[in-house]
Amino acid sequence: MASAAPRSRLTPPTPAMHPHRKRARSPPASGSLVRCSSSGNGAPRDHRRRWQSPAAGSPGRVYQRHRAQQYGVPSRRWVLAEEASTSDGDACTIMSYNILADNNAHYHPDLYLDVPWDAMRWDSRRRLIIREIRHWDPDLEVDRFRDIATEMENRGYQSRFKGRTGDAKDGCATFWKSKGLHLLEEDSIDFSEYNLRNNVAQIFVFELNRAQKLVVGNIHVLFNPKRGDVKLGQIRMLLEKANALAEKWGGIPIVLAGDFNSTPDSAIYKFLSTMKLDISLHDRRQLSGLDSSEFALYDLCSSLKYQWSGEEVRNATGSSNVMVAKHPLNICSSYAMLKGNSNNRGHHGEPLATSYHKKFLGTVDYLWYTAGLECSRVLDTLPVGFLRRTRGLPTREIGSDHLPIVAEFVFTESAASTDSDQEDESDEDKESEEEATRGQHIYFSSDSDSSDEVG
Repeated sequence: MASAAPRSRLTPPTPAMHPHRKRARSPPASGSLVRCSSSGNGAPRDHRRRWQSPAAGSPGRVYQRHRAQQYGVPSRRWVLAEEASTSDGDACTIMSYNILADNNAHYHPDLYLDVPWDAMRWDSRRRLIIREIRHWDPDLEVDRFRDIATEMENRGYQSRFKGRTGDAKDGCATFWKSKGLHLLEEDSIDFSEYNLRNNVAQIFVFELNRAQKLVVGNIHVLFNPKRGDVKLGQIRMLLEKANALAEKWGGIPIVLAGDFNSTPDSAIYKFLSTMKLDISLHDRRQLSGLDSSEFALYDLCSSLKYQWSGEEVRNATGSSNVMVAKHPLNICSSYAMLKGNSNNRGHHGEPLATSYHKKFLGTVDYLWYTAGLECSRVLDTLPVGFLRRTRGLPTREIGSDHLPIVAEFVFTESAASTDSDQEDESDEDKESEEEATRGQHIYFSSDSDSSDEVG
């Protein structure tokens, strides 16, 4: 994109006060949104601060017993990298947002027993979600695709929706600003075609400012804590397809966003960050870190080795004869890799919580990226102490049971180079070229999970 006016200082949106209205009709629920816009110098960078998720104790299952109250939502501020780029080039900001599909909220009321009934109404949540999107000016994912698509189209966004198969009405959607972002290619994955449940994923190739190219992937991984084999298979397939598309376009950078339904201390997180996982060392029911460990059920049988079936092995690794799952991408998590001034992170430097409902308080949403990009700042999450006082999301001020996560990236020199001999450079040469020249903003998000599970 060309130039744009500097963004004003970011402040949290003022909670809206609306009279009760009749419940809106339920058009097909959606997925995620990607928005790109030129940023110039970006947002003011004089508000460095520590992370705002400082609760003591590790994330896990939380059962509150006190009466729900209303609290003002704390400000969410940018946490800057210690060596953030000062270039005046384009900036690329990506948002990942699981907005809680309305049909899933309807089918799983047990997760939201402590949430005020009016805070669960779609018409109320839609206003909050739209307000959040407009405030952070992103490319993001949504719940009611038709409802939000109309709003976003009026603001210059284009979109694609990929619905889940079966009886589900939700899925993934990606939105992007047509001014400055040109869609070069798109692909999607229907995991039911591979016997990996009915979840879906999206993959896009965008051209930014008619110069930079970028692959963006959007996924909402199966929630079921016991089916780590399926989760692993879905993630592995997304990474493989994203890599193939990036190679097709000359080895361009990749960003993968969404709800991975796996915690930072899980084997699946290790698989993402280390590129491989020996599944023979793990129980598929514990791969995601979402299994219930309150009664130490697995600890009682810790000496017993889990026996994988041929189908489970094939789901996880792609072959019933291979016990090591692998993927081709050397990826980093934007929140974990940021070297900013923050002392209150959770495991691996990830936020302590991006989601909170009756049975879970923790982190499952991530923004992963490859070489060719550097993370210059992230939007801090809310304090866990505040989340606990709400007794569960959504609230009258927060429209989903997930918090949107946002990261700003800059393109490195190696990503910006278009020389014909670039493909012949060694990995060491590419690493030496990673001096930041700012990129463009992209916000991204994904939607709720399967009809018999929520997450």
